[in-house]
Amino acid sequence: MGHSPHSVPDSSGLRVLSVHAHPDDEASKGAAMAAAYAQAGAEVLIVTCTGGERGDILVEEVQRMPRAHRDLTGLRREEMKLSAKALKIKHIWLGFEDSGLPEGDPLPPLPESCFASVPLYDAAAPLVHLVRTFKPHVLITYDENGGYPHPDHIRTHQISVEAFRASHRENEYQGLGEPWTISKMYYDRAFSLERFKALDEAMRERGGVSPFADRIEFMEKRQRDSTNPAARHRVTTHVPIQGFVHLRDEALLAHRSQVEPGGFFFAASPELVEEVYPWDDYVLAATRVHTELPEFDLFAGLHDGEGDRIGTLRPVPEAFKPELPNDRR
Repeated sequence: MGHSPHSVPDSSGLRVLSVHAHPDDEASKGAAMAAAYAQAGAEVLIVTCTGGERGDILVEEVQRMPRAHRDLTGLRREEMKLSAKALKIKHIWLGFEDSGLPEGDPLPPLPESCFASVPLYDAAAPLVHLVRTFKPHVLITYDENGGYPHPDHIRTHQISVEAFRASHRENEYQGLGEPWTISKMYYDRAFSLERFKALDEAMRERGGVSPFADRIEFMEKRQRDSTNPAARHRVTTHVPIQGFVHLRDEALLAHRSQVEPGGFFFAASPELVEEVYPWDDYVLAATRVHTELPEFDLFAGLHDGEGDRIGTLRPVPEAFKPELPNDRR
């Protein structure tokens, strides 16, 4: 069943779980979507896999705060709480330690016991338990490149796909709750080429200066690389976010150690975004319900009257199939 591209439908009784690597990722990737569905009656739960304790302090004003260096973990927890409040969603920490972003040639080893170094089974188990407790109809995560190749983002993808694969299987992850079948899984595409092109064109037409040219050039080059997930996974789903972009900005500003007011994220005003590209974009990676593409609703195929809510894993075009991890160490 199709749906109007102008707003999300009433979603009462439906649940979406969005899995992120660090505090602030929920604000930069899908915050307006989360707020829209929360207002539409869905239960929206954001899970943050790590505490972001190895992240850099990116705002000079916060750099000067002694507390930011003494207790960055505590500061980022406070920021996350404010972000969740702005979006009116539920939030939970998965409890893993930030892996940091290794730099150098060759790359240094990952810190011991960090999220990316924990074996897949052990890393996925808390998420499987959460799935079986919260019982989401839809799961949102990153593609196999993590959106960008940060080890925590890649691990977030892996445990999410593992949870989608295994949460409904009685003989796997035993003792972690009653099995639950997730109906649909999406990859986030908050930074889609289509969005940046639309905003770039609109800003130039208005006589302004667009900061997106270099990013567009990089993304177009990436699209031509058939080995890159961004080239393999094209956008299938546009979630209407009209009236909610200002809440995305509020969530971003909650992360004052990470997001500079007036920085890149705020180059296009909420009004301009909602005028020229009023959607958050996603890739339908896997589905167990029938749906037609393109979609304008993450719960397409799951509303009353749209058929069975749970079924067998239905084929999606080859470009959308996720790579299921088999690391069972």
